[in-house]
Amino acid sequence: MSDGFDSLTPEAFLPVLESALECELTGYAAAFHSYINRVYEIRTTGEECLVVKFYRPLRWSAEAILEEHDYLWECADAGIAVVPPYELVSGSTLGFWEDIPFAVFPKKRGRDASFESPEELKQVGTLVGRLHMTGGARRAEHRMILSPDSLIGSVVERLEAGEAFPHESLSRRFRELCGEIAEIASETFPAADTFLRLHGDLHRANLLYRPGEGLLLIDFDDMLNGPPVQDLWMLLPDAPSRCPEETAALLEGYSLFREFDESSFGVVESLRAMRMLYFLSWCAMQRSDLRFSETFPDWGTERFWRAEFADLARQIPVMREEIRFWSRPVWL
Repeated sequence: MSDGFDSLTPEAFLPVLESALECELTGYAAAFHSYINRVYEIRTTGEECLVVKFYRPLRWSAEAILEEHDYLWECADAGIAVVPPYELVSGSTLGFWEDIPFAVFPKKRGRDASFESPEELKQVGTLVGRLHMTGGARRAEHRMILSPDSLIGSVVERLEAGEAFPHESLSRRFRELCGEIAEIASETFPAADTFLRLHGDLHRANLLYRPGEGLLLIDFDDMLNGPPVQDLWMLLPDAPSRCPEETAALLEGYSLFREFDESSFGVVESLRAMRMLYFLSWCAMQRSDLRFSETFPDWGTERFWRAEFADLARQIPVMREEIRFWSRPVWL
């Protein structure tokens, strides 16, 4: 089965990029490690290093990708350290090679950011607070809404449509677990009127430190509309209830720009369960890729699903416990 990238080779796409950028390229094209998209470093004859991202066909609409680009430029205009794409000769930030969308970015080097001290976490919180100030200006009409029913429903639909389960009993068990997770998460999930545009996948690897400049936010590919807590919980070393000092430091910085409802930390384990489910959907999208099948040879087998079901079942009581913890009056 084709992943849509079969004929995507430097020999084929470099001339298109030269036309789109109206510049000469050296012919250098180094592939980055990326499952979902195809990403290459390229170089101009003027020795400028660029990064071109070819988006997986049919994953996002052109409108959805442009909303990511618009958000990046809004953040850059607000002085937030992000990497927005170049405008191409066409006047758009989005180009096409055959039917594959692409965008070109300046290459920004940096090292992994440190989160060891309260002051460092405060700085991260400040950055996320500023990001959300911009994200709250409007919604992204063509992007996913991070709510239990919406996300979990789309995961079930994609896996079943893709015939990911070897037999019906596994599909039925998966639907049962998803239904229970959605029911628990929905009970205390933040109201939709608190949702804003988010990074969506803000874990520590998506923050770089640039000497002399500070923190840089990268990889907005999973930008979505959702509750602010989604962009905070993965930056912590553990569940918020188990790392109160780090949580307080992160919120100290965040609260300089936006108020935060601490009780929304109660849905962190629900968000973790939803992330587990979304990862399964993410894998299903690319399981026909040779690189994926070599890395995950057992994906989709009965043994694989039994192990996944056990992990999801163990997560359910953890969700309930975190909800109980943050619903205690001391936190309100």
